Amino acid sequence: MNAPLQTVPQLIASARQALQAGGNPLLAVEALNEAVKQAPRDIGLILYLGDAHHAAGQKTEAGHAYGIGLKLAQQINPASIPEGIRQALRRAEARRAEYAAAYEGFLRGRLPSGAIEPRFDQALDILLGRRKIFVQQPTKFYFPGLPQIQFYDTALFDWASELESKTDQIRDELIAVMAETDAFAPYLPEEDTFRPHLSSTALQGSLDWAAFYIWQDGRYVEENARRCPVTAAAFQNVPLDLMPGKAPSVLFSRLKPGAHIPPHTGLVNTRLIGHLPLLVPGPAWLRVGNEVHHWQEGKLVVFDDSIEHEAKNEADETRVVLLFDFWRPEITAREREQITVLMEAISDYTGDEPPRKQDPL
Repeated sequence: MNAPLQTVPQLIASARQALQAGGNPLLAVEALNEAVKQAPRDIGLILYLGDAHHAAGQKTEAGHAYGIGLKLAQQINPASIPEGIRQALRRAEARRAEYAAAYEGFLRGRLPSGAIEPRFDQALDILLGRRKIFVQQPTKFYFPGLPQIQFYDTALFDWASELESKTDQIRDELIAVMAETDAFAPYLPEEDTFRPHLSSTALQGSLDWAAFYIWQDGRYVEENARRCPVTAAAFQNVPLDLMPGKAPSVLFSRLKPGAHIPPHTGLVNTRLIGHLPLLVPGPAWLRVGNEVHHWQEGKLVVFDDSIEHEAKNEADETRVVLLFDFWRPEITAREREQITVLMEAISDYTGDEPPRKQDPL
């Protein structure tokens, strides 16, 4: 005959006995594994299993059990967790941190001496669970075979230093525009329904995020360009993604103190977004994927907006960047031509007004 199945209380008692001084923690692991099969969502039981693995020197298995227990605890009301379980959760967090530090120390100890390359350092962070993996997820059009780069090295663009050199002149034009009361308009108009993930936010119809356009969705705004001639001329050598009725957009993007643009992704992955920071009075940041960049006046930033991104102005004064979109360098001239024709054909077929360019912050 098969031995009768032990109940969870019996298994816990067996584990407790096995963990007593001079006992065998491996027997406790065996008993608690069986108990968890019978009660797979019992947080205390799972944490106890982690303790047994820890006592047995099985740190990988202990970390796994602790992780499950901590995740389950996040799904319930903290006020309902007994103090004994709270203590076990704190112990689990501390031990996982201890395991992670030991693992990282071991790995770094094997690496060659010298500075760690930035991409390798990011890969190590992902391996250790400190960063998530983000990929291109454009909402309307995906072009395959492009590298997954969150922030680009601006040294790759031969026009970048020339644009940066015009920062002071462009800022002077911006300040003159800002002196006019009605120069800026909400980036998200009241009637904007094309981007529900942003239009449902407090930013819709708000001047907290506002724009002054030199180019707007492929239309050259001559009146504004005349008021900002240096800004308008600064893009002669930039490969703007010219598509009638769609692109490019070149604008002063203003973010008021405390304004937060929530996480979102852009329409297409065939472009990149450039920011030339003009007014950065204090802490203000842009997150793209798992990297956070803090704007610095006159320092160009280039990023892929088809990867999830968000921005916030934490300063007490207004942040303004010169924002523009341009062709990704990996897309050939022939591909650019085909993409442009395709976008025009889509608009002609659907009969819709071409959508505004999305999400460049």
